[in-house]
Amino acid sequence: MTTTASEEPVGARRGGAVDATTYSIILALSFSHFLNDMIQSLVPSLYPMLKGAYGLSFAQIGLITLTMQVTSSLLQPIVGSIADRRPQPYSLPVGMGATLSGLLMLAHASSFPLLLLAAGMVGCGSAVFHPEASRVARMASGGRHGLAQSLFQVGGNVGSATGPILAAFIVIPRGQGSVSWFSVAALLAMAVLIAVSNWHWRERSAPVRGRATAPRSEVSRQRVIWSVVILLMLVFSKSFYQTSLNSYYTFYLIHKFGVTVEQAQIYLFVFLASVALGTLIGGPVGDRIGRKSVIWGSILGVIPFTLLLPYAGLTATCVLTVVIGLTMASASSAIVVYAIDLIPGKVGTIAGLFFGLSFGLGGIGAAALGKLADTTNIDFVYQVCAFLPMLGLLTVFLPDVGRKFRASPPGDQAGIQATPAKA
Repeated sequence: MTTTASEEPVGARRGGAVDATTYSIILALSFSHFLNDMIQSLVPSLYPMLKGAYGLSFAQIGLITLTMQVTSSLLQPIVGSIADRRPQPYSLPVGMGATLSGLLMLAHASSFPLLLLAAGMVGCGSAVFHPEASRVARMASGGRHGLAQSLFQVGGNVGSATGPILAAFIVIPRGQGSVSWFSVAALLAMAVLIAVSNWHWRERSAPVRGRATAPRSEVSRQRVIWSVVILLMLVFSKSFYQTSLNSYYTFYLIHKFGVTVEQAQIYLFVFLASVALGTLIGGPVGDRIGRKSVIWGSILGVIPFTLLLPYAGLTATCVLTVVIGLTMASASSAIVVYAIDLIPGKVGTIAGLFFGLSFGLGGIGAAALGKLADTTNIDFVYQVCAFLPMLGLLTVFLPDVGRKFRASPPGDQAGIQATPAKA
């Protein structure tokens, strides 16, 4: 397996190291990711208001979530696969246009079917954005694949944490129509992504100097398939555990410690901030010490803290969730980059598969854990989830693939040195 031209870092095209222009593209993608996920996170924040305004049942609320997440989850690998075969530089602003359409439809919907259609449009926009943006971020990485993926993903983390706060202070007090105010964010994202697409188009047409190719993989096809299955199981454990905190942490704190709703929201925000920081840290560390080491340390290393959490007091619970968020989130970019290194030339497909799976499992996890909480109690949910990270033990079966980035010595015109890991 060798890398395709679409994966080639810009440094290889121009014979130099990563420059300021390349970083501006990665940061532009991160900013667009922030706006995209902020808009997407508005939808569940509106559920209490929509339920009262339209007399919706909990089943109908669940169907709105299912429509948005299934649309996004199922389409992302398909969009990524198409982009791998035929790159479409301007698909990024087009995808954001679909999100804008869904947002405006949500602001003015007058019936439940229109709410479903609006959720589906937001899901479609997300499906187009994530795999193609991941491809462009890798293209602009100059070999620092983990750093680029982390910067890209942390924008989404911050956006997901910001959306509910904006909904609480803007949309809930002013009503459904105020959702349309956020169309300004979608238009801003489209403008930024048009600039990114122009850069992408120019780079695809630029002459290639000193083409960078990845080492030919020594991993057999059967082991590649098994490794992907292991990675998907790791994503399952990570997504389910993070969903338990994203969806039910506030209920847990109120039930167990008697804190107010406002205090519980602050604790949740602290956890989400730790997730964003962990995502940002994990990528560069993976560039230095290898993706497998980060995956191993982040998912397996979190076990002692998850086992302690159900039995901790309020202060210790806050500290433990911060450590859990930091440690577990550090694997986010490492898993995606490791999978891309495992199957070179399929950046869009792999990014779409893993982003889509995370979204889909998040929805399934929320429903399953909610049912478990109804049947037992919220404390039992965290006692069960404490053992999910033990699936990290499967990391021992992953082969050593990919490259570690190290800076070039002075005077080295290549700018990038790739050190293959021993297979």
